[in-house]
Amino acid sequence: MNLHTLSPAPGSRKTRKRIARGNSAGGGTTAGRGTKGQHSRRGSGRRFGFEGGQTPLLRRQPKFGGFTNPNRKEYEVVNLSVLEEKLTAGSYDQAALRAARVVRTKKPIKLLARGEVQKKFTLTVDAASTKACEAVSKAGGKVTTSSN
Repeated sequence: MNLHTLSPAPGSRKTRKRIARGNSAGGGTTAGRGTKGQHSRRGSGRRFGFEGGQTPLLRRQPKFGGFTNPNRKEYEVVNLSVLEEKLTAGSYDQAALRAARVVRTKKPIKLLARGEVQKKFTLTVDAASTKACEAVSKAGGKVTTSSN
């Protein structure tokens, strides 16, 4: 078998119908466009998203998505892996975490469970995930969340 002998399977390739080439060719007179009307005219066709004069979906949608919750609380996240890596076992409150440069902003602190902890920590933070609390207590420590 050579490249010049290759050919498509019989019936897999079909020549397109050449419309508007006379009635004997099978696509003459109106050339498959029907009689009269918007689509029979030359240069017709509607722009993308046109819905026949009805207000298009794109214009019916709200201009700005969503809203900003004025009461949203933004936390600085501290993961267990960071505690394990940067701190020795002991008791830490928010001021101590800032002093140890584990937390760098003045935002409230939230403890999350990414990573593992083997050291015994006693932590006081603003919020903590359930899994983080479980992991710290499993290692013999304790997490206290201050209610704000």
